[in-house]
Amino acid sequence: MKNFRILLASLAGSVIEWYDFYLYGTATGLVFSTLFFPTKDPSISILIAFATFGAGYAARPLGSIIFGHMGDRIGRKASLMLTLIGMGGSSFLIGLLPTYAQVGLVAPIALVVLRLFQGVALGGEWGGAVLLATESATKGVRGFFGSIPQLGVPIGLVLGTFSFTMINSLTTEAQFMAWGWRLPFLFSAVLIVLAIWIRSGIEETPEFKQKKEQGELAKVPIIDALKYNKKDIFRLIGLKLGDGFFNVFLMSFILVYATTYLGYSRDVALTALTISCATMILTIPLIGYISDFIGRKTIYISGVVALLLLAVPYFSLIQQSATMFTIMQALLLGVIWAAIFSTQGTFFSELFPANVRYTGLGLGYQVAAAIVGFGPMLWTEMGAVYGASPYLFGGFMAFGLVISLVLAIFSPDTRKVTQYNDQIVNEDNFPKMKQM
Repeated sequence: MKNFRILLASLAGSVIEWYDFYLYGTATGLVFSTLFFPTKDPSISILIAFATFGAGYAARPLGSIIFGHMGDRIGRKASLMLTLIGMGGSSFLIGLLPTYAQVGLVAPIALVVLRLFQGVALGGEWGGAVLLATESATKGVRGFFGSIPQLGVPIGLVLGTFSFTMINSLTTEAQFMAWGWRLPFLFSAVLIVLAIWIRSGIEETPEFKQKKEQGELAKVPIIDALKYNKKDIFRLIGLKLGDGFFNVFLMSFILVYATTYLGYSRDVALTALTISCATMILTIPLIGYISDFIGRKTIYISGVVALLLLAVPYFSLIQQSATMFTIMQALLLGVIWAAIFSTQGTFFSELFPANVRYTGLGLGYQVAAAIVGFGPMLWTEMGAVYGASPYLFGGFMAFGLVISLVLAIFSPDTRKVTQYNDQIVNEDNFPKMKQM
């Protein structure tokens, strides 16, 4: 029951954080480009809107340092409570913002500021949610435990896209643009209260408690991480780049790409995305469980190779029909990328010692996220100049995937070589019986 509460706490916050984050991604192409960044050229409006989308990614490394310091010094739980408040509060306020037509430049400026707060909060959330699960796992199930907070991405996105799809179907175009788009953001307040209630009932992780009791906490985690674990931070950045670019495309920019360059309706694009994320909900825990038997590295390399081989075919096939578009979305996002993502929390966290694990894990991951977050700006320019070119877009993805593949090949098999103290977690969760 204790472990169930921990997994629920790591998942609940992760769901809401990603729900809020991807609400912005969905609204960027559908709403914000028109209501907050109006220009005579729609492509310029989309470009500017996605620049603010990228700003949220750019802020995530700062969040990883701030909340990583807190998580490695004060505790994982305290840090995670604050990330929830920061993320949820920002999303709720976005739902209340006036538009450019109402207040002029104040509207886009306020939107960018709130987006930056979102990015800072998410920069601290992901690593903490992963550690809450993995540092509470016993040896032999860490891969499965580490996959549970990863479910927050598809569940959060399904909730976000479903809310937009439902509201879009119940309102006219004018109603949706006037007030309908605000409702999913305002609903964040309800979800945040629920997640805080769940997280308030959990304990600190065993490994952090041991480090604290022994006086082995890092005084300034970011300095220690860069001094002793710099190689693994850079390794993590490179490992995340390849699938990261594909992920941002498949989960965010695809809405613009499908409607603007391929001619599909908004409903078709949202439906394909929702089906893909629903598939991920099944794939992630299954592959996480399997990784405890065959290793994170094996799955990671297999997934990157599969994405590499399908990079160009994906962009060619999604142009053929709405059905093929949905199938390819489900395959690449729901199966292949989900398999890679299911291992990342455990794989990456196993590279770092407990006293800088929150900081090292979060910083490496979020620096990569900051880089890939500006992909939509590049793709908008590419699409405007060259259209939906499979070789151009596929080649772009392949370049990043090659970098990740090379680094994955030369990475350690963390299922066998890890910096986790399994004995501490085992004893804490399963105390030995007293001798009779």
